Amino acid sequence: MTNLTISLDENLVKQARIKAIQEGTSLSAKVRELLSIYVRQDMPTAPVVIPKLPVSKARGGLQAGIDPSSNCSMYDAMDGEIEVSRLS
Repeated sequence: MTNLTISLDENLVKQARIKAIQEGTSLSAKVRELLSIYVRQDMPTAPVVIPKLPVSKARGGLQAGIDPSSNCSMYDAMDGEIEVSRLS
């Protein structure tokens, strides 16, 4: 980690430290967070791609082998890791 020396108004620093303490963090952590946001603001964001889950054409709903009550099962289906039945 690099140390950075900057010149700031003393009153501003005091107020910022108090606010950081009230938020349960440190002034250094807030500066890191704000600099990170500043750097990323010009970076293009990748579009969110929502994967399609395999759906049975015969009766609608999810194909056999996918447990809708299991997050792991749903994630595996979205990642293509579940071998779904083509007979349903």
